[in-house]
Amino acid sequence: AAVPAGVLALLLGTLLWAPWQALHGAPLVELSGDQDFQLFLHKNLEFTRKIKGDVAALQHVVCDTFQLCKEEELLLVRQDLGIVQVPLEQCHSRTFQAEACFSQIHDGLRAYHGSLAAVLELLPGHASLVETLQLDAANLSSNIQQQMEDLGLATVTYPTEGPGPLPTFSSSFHHQVGGFFILANFQRFLETAYRALRHLARL
Repeated sequence: AAVPAGVLALLLGTLLWAPWQALHGAPLVELSGDQDFQLFLHKNLEFTRKIKGDVAALQHVVCDTFQLCKEEELLLVRQDLGIVQVPLEQCHSRTFQAEACFSQIHDGLRAYHGSLAAVLELLPGHASLVETLQLDAANLSSNIQQQMEDLGLATVTYPTEGPGPLPTFSSSFHHQVGGFFILANFQRFLETAYRALRHLARL
């Protein structure tokens, strides 16, 4: 099912990029030899890498079109936008738990699916790529949910703010910066998700 665009309010923000820490205590060691689980991991590692590539392509478009290329130059504007971060701490903490990490990846992908509506408005000439990215995010989220069900893993629900409407950007420049940070944050989110899946594949 399509995710309401209102989830943008949950994630138009900077994921605070904590240094990657060694993952400990993953509960899926007993599944490391499971062929279906390994197939899921390797297939979705490739899928995640593909999505990262599409996000990078859109980041280049934003850089070329709006000359918005360096995050450090836009931090003050980001504050004006009231941006909040997308949680993914369960995937890079020392208390790593696969159920919690999968749940956060699943929920985050659904949220980014919605937030990309703002990028679609910003880059109408690249609608096909943005729509493909939305579809891929939805499909990866569904893959993870299905795998959790197949493994009998419990879905962990984290308290979040209620979904709100898409923010009204006060200017076209703020819309451009908002799109820049959606993509930058999504790229970091995907990098963390990729590392978590890779970690499980190496157990």
